[in-house]
Amino acid sequence: MESLSGAHFSGWHPSSTSSSSSQNIFVIGVSGGTASGKTTVCDMIIQQLQDHRVVLVNQDSFYRGLTNDESKHVHEYNFDHPDAFDTEQLVETLTKLKSGQSVQVPIYDFNLHQRASDRYRQVNASEVIILEGILVFHEQRVRDMMNMKIFVDADPDVRLSRRIKRDTVERGRDVHSVLEQYAKFVKPAFDDFILPSKKYADVIIPRGGDNHVAIDLIVQHIRTKLGQHNLCKIYPNLNVIQSTFQIRGMHTLIRDREISKHDFIFYSDRLIRLVVEHGLGYLPFTEKQVITPTGSIYIGVDFCKKLCGVSVIRSGESMENALRACCKGIKIGKILIHREGDETQLIYEKLPKDISERHVLLMDPVLGTGNSASQAIELLIKKGVPESRIIFLNLVSAPEGIDCVCKRFPQLKVVTSEIEEGLNEQIHVVPGLGEFGDRYFGTDDL
Repeated sequence: MESLSGAHFSGWHPSSTSSSSSQNIFVIGVSGGTASGKTTVCDMIIQQLQDHRVVLVNQDSFYRGLTNDESKHVHEYNFDHPDAFDTEQLVETLTKLKSGQSVQVPIYDFNLHQRASDRYRQVNASEVIILEGILVFHEQRVRDMMNMKIFVDADPDVRLSRRIKRDTVERGRDVHSVLEQYAKFVKPAFDDFILPSKKYADVIIPRGGDNHVAIDLIVQHIRTKLGQHNLCKIYPNLNVIQSTFQIRGMHTLIRDREISKHDFIFYSDRLIRLVVEHGLGYLPFTEKQVITPTGSIYIGVDFCKKLCGVSVIRSGESMENALRACCKGIKIGKILIHREGDETQLIYEKLPKDISERHVLLMDPVLGTGNSASQAIELLIKKGVPESRIIFLNLVSAPEGIDCVCKRFPQLKVVTSEIEEGLNEQIHVVPGLGEFGDRYFGTDDL
């Protein structure tokens, strides 16, 4: 997907981790060539967030101190090569931050080419860590700890002019030595190490700090992650699918009131399919061994067989096709609840006779106040379905609805693709999707 103003987005591959604390820490890597605007982009993100839960760590802090011999021939030393950095300490530092520990980051003197022996920068554990540097994508161990990877792109001539200005003004060097170093070390290192790492980026920002549209989009995404983390910490039974810019893009489309009915259905179906697939991942499984076409043994898993879906009429019916596509021949029941304000009334229910023996995927695209969902869940429990066997699937959830459902039914799982800002005075979810059923089934003009 290509976003506005030339910011390019590709598949996002979040690192998996078994630590619950590390799952709540969001690591952003920001890379790019020398003087491409990486620091400016990071500063703008932090300034817009104005949040103490965000910290910046610079790869430059992890330069190795030069030996006496290297110092004597400093003009022959390549500061843009991966070997110039203490990667082991960087990995150790990032690992500690991801596990919720505070760390002491070295302070590097660019005039003496040494680390300060008696001073460190204290970095406390934070929910968002921004790691910035020319080679932060080069080492796979570092990449694997990142949830988002941003590559800041800039014209080579612009980067060179910025490099000359920085090194002469801030680091006391003359123009001739800067140009000589650039030609001998900086440009070859960019071609050999930095530019190839661009392929790992999830987001590519042309023009660096001048690209306000891309930076605003990133800031909005981080704000969403911070809000989701808070609720996920409170309710372990709340599961928000890993956000990507593909998912954010589809949410942008279906929330647009000007979108055509055809496109609304198409992108809603794509999002629903992702939610359903994610929800199925919480079902129990058994180990299964099969023989592959090569005659080899493959040890995998077998899907849960005792399963059914239940849709809350009528918007919940929009999720049925995705469930059928994932689970061939699955039984689907129906529940109709009339809602007026905070009051709800059960009007109709048609459920499989053996539903008490099954795991149930309860489907409703929007979780608002949580009142209708609670009544549907109570009905399933009365029918003999254990609370722990119910998975509630929806596209968007208001915090008020999450509080209502997750607190009342702590053993049930809620799976959603995005958490909303909340409910307005009319008890509508905002920013919301509008009346989802009407938009999906084309009755919004009736």
